[in-house]
Amino acid sequence: MQEQSARSITEVAGRVILGRASVDYLLRRTPRARGLRLTVDPRRGLVVTIPPPTRRGWSRPDERIEGFLREREAWVLRHLGRLERERAAVAALGGTVTGGSIHYRGELHGIRVEPAPGGGRRRSTVERIGGDEGDELVIRTAAADRRPIERVLEAWLRARASEAIGQAVSTQSIALGVIPTSVVLRDPKSRWGSASRQGRLMFSWRLVLAPPAALETVVVHELAHLRVMGHGPTFWRLVAQRRRDHAAQRAWLRRHSHLLHGVLEA
Repeated sequence: MQEQSARSITEVAGRVILGRASVDYLLRRTPRARGLRLTVDPRRGLVVTIPPPTRRGWSRPDERIEGFLREREAWVLRHLGRLERERAAVAALGGTVTGGSIHYRGELHGIRVEPAPGGGRRRSTVERIGGDEGDELVIRTAAADRRPIERVLEAWLRARASEAIGQAVSTQSIALGVIPTSVVLRDPKSRWGSASRQGRLMFSWRLVLAPPAALETVVVHELAHLRVMGHGPTFWRLVAQRRRDHAAQRAWLRRHSHLLHGVLEA
């Protein structure tokens, strides 16, 4: 294996035979690594992280990596198998084309894409429509709008997320007796929200894809951290005062995380 560049963090593809399977992985070198670490990334698959070649003992890591992977063969194959099933579940939704579907507010909505009426529109639009055969998100594309369908739909969902999360923060902050200093929406891959000691809150815009109760649970969780930063009994009692079903809602998010994070990947 050869390094692709002299940057402080480098990445290169690798492959190993585990049992009867040929397993591809991404070898990532970073100065922050103290040893060999395995992760399974939803987008990038198996990632092997090791120190840079200048670190003593890491200039020729091939044999060491392969041995490490073979010792953990069962773990690697189990998690990669789950990743493939999750990717298949996302693919089964059909993508952002007519006939595809996406979660919105916890319910599957069909997607319909059609040209915008008239020739003067400069921006594509999205409309939620309910019907006897199920709810739809109708995307009307304007010829002058160069954005991919995924980005058009994402922009609409982000706006809905801002409204829903803003309303939940306003209601729950009063009930919990806290005042956040700022609220921002981002697209993190490993968490639904965060809170700082300075009162800054961050939420994933993808919470708007989840049921309203799950979104509210995350909002309560992060607002509660403005009173109790840890996850001890006092913290969970505080969360339960506002959402008795918080455990069930967090479980829903864990079970469906791959579906919510896997959509709109243009």
